[in-house]
Amino acid sequence: MKRRTFLQRIGGILAVLGITEAEWLSLGNDYYQALAQTSSRKLALLVGINNYSQFPTLNGCLTDVELQKQLLIHRFGFQLSDILCLTDEQASKSLIQKAFNDLNSQVQPGDVVYFHFSGYSTYVKSQKALILFDDSLEKKGETNYLLEETLQLILHALKTENVIAVLDTGYNINHSKNCGLKVRAVQIPDNINIANDELEYQKQLKSQAITTPPALILSATSNSNQSARELQMSGFTTGLFTYALTQYLWENSLTTTVQFGLQKVNSTVQQLGSNQQSTLINSKKIQQLGTFASNFGIGADINIQSVRSGGAEGAITSVEEDGKAVQLWLGGVPAHVLEYIGANSRFVVISNSASSPNLVLRVRSGLTAKASLRTDSSTETPISLQVGQLIQEVVRVIPKNIHLNIGLDKLERIERVDATSAFATLNHISSTVAEQPADYIFGKLLDKPQETGAMVSSSRYGLFSLSGELIANTVGEVGEAVKVAAQRLAPKLQTLLAAKLWRITENEASSLLNVKVTLEVVASHAGASSQPIMIRETFRGRAFSTKVLTTIELNKLSIGNRIQYKIENKSNQTLYLMLLGLDSSKNAFGLYAWQNKSEDAPSNPSLQNITIEPGATTTVPQTNPGFEWIIQGLSDSWEVQLILSTAPLTQTLAALSVTKVARVEQQRIVPVSNPSEVAVALLQDLHDAYKDKKDTSDAYVWNVNNWASFSFVFQAQ
Repeated sequence: MKRRTFLQRIGGILAVLGITEAEWLSLGNDYYQALAQTSSRKLALLVGINNYSQFPTLNGCLTDVELQKQLLIHRFGFQLSDILCLTDEQASKSLIQKAFNDLNSQVQPGDVVYFHFSGYSTYVKSQKALILFDDSLEKKGETNYLLEETLQLILHALKTENVIAVLDTGYNINHSKNCGLKVRAVQIPDNINIANDELEYQKQLKSQAITTPPALILSATSNSNQSARELQMSGFTTGLFTYALTQYLWENSLTTTVQFGLQKVNSTVQQLGSNQQSTLINSKKIQQLGTFASNFGIGADINIQSVRSGGAEGAITSVEEDGKAVQLWLGGVPAHVLEYIGANSRFVVISNSASSPNLVLRVRSGLTAKASLRTDSSTETPISLQVGQLIQEVVRVIPKNIHLNIGLDKLERIERVDATSAFATLNHISSTVAEQPADYIFGKLLDKPQETGAMVSSSRYGLFSLSGELIANTVGEVGEAVKVAAQRLAPKLQTLLAAKLWRITENEASSLLNVKVTLEVVASHAGASSQPIMIRETFRGRAFSTKVLTTIELNKLSIGNRIQYKIENKSNQTLYLMLLGLDSSKNAFGLYAWQNKSEDAPSNPSLQNITIEPGATTTVPQTNPGFEWIIQGLSDSWEVQLILSTAPLTQTLAALSVTKVARVEQQRIVPVSNPSEVAVALLQDLHDAYKDKKDTSDAYVWNVNNWASFSFVFQAQ
């Protein structure tokens, strides 16, 4: 079947936008040779609106469109000419409806249609509505919005079973004073009505006889109490959900089911500071869901390199300097790593040829970077780099001088001055103001006086997540001075800094060690089997597999559950294990393994490395008489980082030994008194595990052959 382009029927739209069809088609020429021709089309309509006339400006919606476009081209084989992007003033209701009408007139069974929306939403007479660029309320008191129900009907009417939509918007405004993330929701007056032509259009759509299944619609929030938020990073702002989703799809196997993928995405969003949880809007289709590959039309009949199912950190977007330098898109790098990935980090180019050229990162700006070809004197065959080639991580270079950034943009001027000077005295803690990336917010607790019911700020200072959630046990007394509050919070800040550092080690998707880790709930009675809750597994370190990963994760545990981790070392090397984490009160803990060095001193056990031999499986912490790891404390999230290295974790053990606890000859989960020192020691141990490197005094250098680091985030309730 000949490839039929999306733009055959949207000449009118292009004319309005001032773009000729020839100009549009020419944009995709560089990609045509690299991407496979398919028997079905893949068509996308991407909508993002930052600048509204009546509402505050958003910052990340156009970035979302670019994130989706790069993903669709390089990961899912879309042609650039088959992707229509409508942004800001282009995203009017009339142009969006025309694009859908043209899609509907040409799409055929088996085609893939992808729709994305980033912008504001609101309720109109209790109905959910997307706010488009022409957002002005008509004089007769009617909206010109696109109802979410109408959108679902439009998508369902398309004559293909492969329709996917992503809505990075929400309906909860959230008035939290101490929120560091913009919310994509607004409130409109109660006297505004739904336009009659919108209701009539809905009636027409409902009258159609439709045989295709409902569209697969992914929403940034799962209930009306959650807010869809934007994430501010160095050099760009993006929708939290869009970034987490596209980053996951870049790096991970496409043979995972959509449900499994969303669970991983939600864990990432939570680590980035928001309590929003994405979901599938149309529950009727949940039982019919396949993998990401099947939903995007990637099957055995499509000529796409099988290696692409192994994931990537990005792609080459242009070749410069006679093939010696390239521009990279780094959409597959996790957010907490992207912020700090430094010069001399190295990537390998995925290639069908015998040689796999390496690229050395020179400079990065936001999601893009410039890299140079790493020359090898032993290579005689000229290396030809091409636009569209995917890249995978080989060496990660991270600066040693990493700070925890505390936002102060919700305080009075004199309070900001005092807080800035107070935090400057703390080790590796920095304060930031509005429009700068932050990890947490320092602010005032909101009290509700019984007389008025109004929310007012007290003079009690505390620490908040970026979504405005109070960090447990961080609120001070009434009348406390700002400088006193900062000093009081110093231990908690060092704990949160430690968590930031160990998150940067995460490399489940890029590690070349073959390891599988399972979080289990221990059976409550003898003879019963433990229940697997979460599974983390490297896949670049094992042979390519088309096995569908259908695991359904249970990211909620009950207080009182007994838990353990099962680690399977499928590699051919001895691995050394470390486990660190935060409980629901954001207190640090670690896995301590004591062992007697000799029979002559049985009463003085010392900390020892936990080793896992090649092909062996171990469980930690081992359940012994007198000790079980039981979920306790507040109903809130827990976070565990499990790290494996090919070299002993000598410095980490030395740092852990500073905590004074009773020593017993067994494994225990123990509170850590110096978490930031332990985290720094861990990063240094991973640096020391990589032998073939140039030592540097200001950066850690890690090789994916030497470590694997897995993140587990779950709710205790």
